Amino acid sequence: MPTPDEFDRHRPALFGLAYRMLGSVMDAEDIVQEAFLRWQNAPAREIRSPRAYLMTVVTRLCVDQLRLARSQREEYVGAWLPEPLLQSGESDPAQQVELGESISTAFLVLLENLSPLDRAVFLLHEVFNYTFAEIAEIVDRTPEDCRQIGSRARQRLLRNKPRFEVETETLEAIAQQFLRACTGNNISQLLALLAPDVRLVTDSGGKVKAARNVLIGPDRTSRFMLGVFRRWPAITACIMKVNGQPAMVESFDGQVTCVTSFDVRDGRIRAIYRVLNPDKLKSLARSAAQAGEYPHRR
Repeated sequence: MPTPDEFDRHRPALFGLAYRMLGSVMDAEDIVQEAFLRWQNAPAREIRSPRAYLMTVVTRLCVDQLRLARSQREEYVGAWLPEPLLQSGESDPAQQVELGESISTAFLVLLENLSPLDRAVFLLHEVFNYTFAEIAEIVDRTPEDCRQIGSRARQRLLRNKPRFEVETETLEAIAQQFLRACTGNNISQLLALLAPDVRLVTDSGGKVKAARNVLIGPDRTSRFMLGVFRRWPAITACIMKVNGQPAMVESFDGQVTCVTSFDVRDGRIRAIYRVLNPDKLKSLARSAAQAGEYPHRR
C-alpha cells in the first residue's frame, strides 16, 4: 500500500503544478489531497510510476476544474488575479515550490490567456521538463498534438513576455522605492518608477471597496496609490517575498489587507497587481503568522 512518506516526496511538484494551473493556494491544496486519496485507493497494477500517476491525476483534475470555473470567472466582480503565495517555512509543503519567473504574479496572469489544456501542456513541457510523448499520456492526446499545442501556447505567451528576466536585486530596489514613495506621499518619486503604459489591476472580488476598472497611465496610477495611503494613514506596509519576487504587503490593525506585486521591464514598473480579496489573503496571512513575519511601516 502506498505510504504518506512516498507521497510527500512528490508533493512539492504536485502542488507546484496545481498552483500554476489554478492560481489558488486553497484549490491547489484540495487537488493534491484528492490526488493522494485516489493514489491510496488505486490498484497497484495501475501505478507503474508513482510520480507519473500522480502528475496525471493532478493535471486532469486541474483541467476539469478550470473548465468548470469559466462560468464562475464570468460572474466574478472586477478583475481576477491569482492568490498570493508567500515563501516561508519548509514545514508547509505548499511553500516548497521551486520559485522563479514561472510562479510570479505577472506570469500567472499571462497563463490566463491559455485554455486549460494549452496551459497544462505548456507547463508540463516548459516548467516541469516533460517530453511531448510523456505529456501525451497525461492529457490523452498524441505527441504531435501536444507538440502543436505547446508551440501555439509558447508563441501566444511570448507576445507579452519580458525580453529578459529582471534581477532580484533590481526588483527589490524598485519595490522599496515604490513603498517609500507611497508612504512618503512623493508623487515625483512614484512617477519616476512607472512606465508610460503602466496598468494597475485590482482584485477585490467585490468584497471590499476597491477600483473595479483597470487604471492606465502614470498619472492615474500614482494619484490612486497616494490616495490610498492618505485615506488610510494607519496602513502599515513592508516588502516581502511573494510568488518568488519582492511585493508590497499592507496590513491594517494586524490583518493583511492587500498584496501588491509588480511587473518590471526596462527598469520601470509596467503593471501593478493589487489583491485585496480577503478570501485570497487567508493563506498568506497564515503563512506570515507561522513565520513570524508581519508587515510594518518603513
